[in-house]
Amino acid sequence: MHYLTTSSHTILHVLILGIFGFVFATILTPIYTTFAYKHKWWKKLRTESWSGGKATVYAKLHSAKHKRNIPTMAGIVFVFAIAVITFFGNLKRNQTWLPLAGMLAAGGIGLIDDIMNIKGFNKSIAGMKSGIKFFLYSLVGFAGGYWFYEKLGVHSFYLPGFNQVDIGAGIIVLFWFVVIATANSVNISDGLDGLAGGLLVSSFLAYTVICTNQGKYALAAFCLTVVGALLSYTWFNIYPARFFMGDVGSFALGTALGIIAMQTNTVYVLPIIGGVYVVETGSVIVNRLSKKLRHGKKVFLSSPIHHHFEAIGWPETKVTMRFWIIGQMAAVIGLIVYLAGR
Repeated sequence: MHYLTTSSHTILHVLILGIFGFVFATILTPIYTTFAYKHKWWKKLRTESWSGGKATVYAKLHSAKHKRNIPTMAGIVFVFAIAVITFFGNLKRNQTWLPLAGMLAAGGIGLIDDIMNIKGFNKSIAGMKSGIKFFLYSLVGFAGGYWFYEKLGVHSFYLPGFNQVDIGAGIIVLFWFVVIATANSVNISDGLDGLAGGLLVSSFLAYTVICTNQGKYALAAFCLTVVGALLSYTWFNIYPARFFMGDVGSFALGTALGIIAMQTNTVYVLPIIGGVYVVETGSVIVNRLSKKLRHGKKVFLSSPIHHHFEAIGWPETKVTMRFWIIGQMAAVIGLIVYLAGR
């Protein structure tokens, strides 16, 4: 008779929590859907472009979709599922407290933003003002950075060619930057049916491998719980989407992803694993700068870049699935760079 070794038992626990994430989120989905459609939690069409000015191309591409009345805030399903499973089955002070707290705090801010979007409190921007959002998410980033530095005792980060770079309390600022950049990049990438869900699955799967390699099994279990819950969400979000995750979902998981990169000391591979997020955000920056420096002329027909490909005639499903493939390859390349550096 064969018995499971300690490491095998731990990995089994990690895998089981991933299954729980999928099952629990799937059970919760009909409850959310009933309330969302009954109370008309419709996502308002964005009128302002990411690069500034009127989102005319975006409106032309997506006006028909928004006439279908698709609810937002579905991120509350997987955020709740992940939180419950982690709290009752995977709570560990030095591993899962921080990403769980960051996810919930960022998700809470995103939830307020989504409610403002649904209720139409800010008709011109369809949600919370960007300055207020940035301030609130910065509070989350700095609070998490302080915990990371003061409670977990981290004051350095790994940089290829330099090994550990000790920056003392500066680690708080780095933590803030990584979390804010990742959360915003994931939010920007959430623009097509199934796109962000599929990309995040690849990213968190890559970090499941990294955490397992480092022996941080509780953190690996957290990542796989996210993957399970996200697979359930993506099942219903692929074209034609039944609902959208909203800011409550994109900012929650973007924040968690940034925190996990800091906890695993792999900030240097995060831009590779999240290569699509980087390109998406870069396209917004390029268009914004181009419009300012070239008298309103844009490099891309619409940004983020997934809308550019739509504008040149690619079907939405083709854009989504090709970006998924790129995201999967980016995750694998990121893992190769990480393992080569070990």
